[in-house]
Amino acid sequence: MDTTAIKNILEAALLAAGEPLSEERLSGLFNETERPARGQLREALQQLRDDYTSRSLELREVASGWRIQVRQEFAPWVARLWEERAPRYSRALLETLALIAYRQPITRAEIEEIRGVTIASSIMKTLQEREWIHIVGHREVPGRPALYATTREFLDYFNLRGLEELPALAELPAQDAAHPELDLAEMLPAQQVEAAADADSASIDSGNVD
Repeated sequence: MDTTAIKNILEAALLAAGEPLSEERLSGLFNETERPARGQLREALQQLRDDYTSRSLELREVASGWRIQVRQEFAPWVARLWEERAPRYSRALLETLALIAYRQPITRAEIEEIRGVTIASSIMKTLQEREWIHIVGHREVPGRPALYATTREFLDYFNLRGLEELPALAELPAQDAAHPELDLAEMLPAQQVEAAADADSASIDSGNVD
């Protein structure tokens, strides 16, 4: 089977899936007699990514695999297809998430010490409900506080293949290094980024997430 045919099959599967597909799952689309070698599969994916270069869609590789998605700059228009507003994230939530991402594994008390304020329980609950963070162990100190780290779902949501793709704090201006949530905000669609500058006390009922 030639690369063009492989590329078309991969495109059809990625459009239909609605979720990232690993190269193993993509390879499983083919029977044994027609299954492309790993190198040929990746070549077809690279060609497909190039095909989308000047279009409103893009092929992205994230932690869970490959997916076809709308480019971020078109999100404001596409979002109008749904009546329900996209979640809006407060500065407090993004700062908490960023500290976990950059300093994991980390305890809640350590996050509070760095931020200088108490973390609202709703923030940790929201991050866990969205499956962006999870408990990976306990610090061996009195009370054995839980250690938090980010998840594969976090990487997928922010279009990352791994934590190494997060901007290095050493490369950021001093004020950004102190508040790394600014970098996560840049990865969110525009209608969600705006809320990052809102007051930390935004409520879920009003469409904002602490």
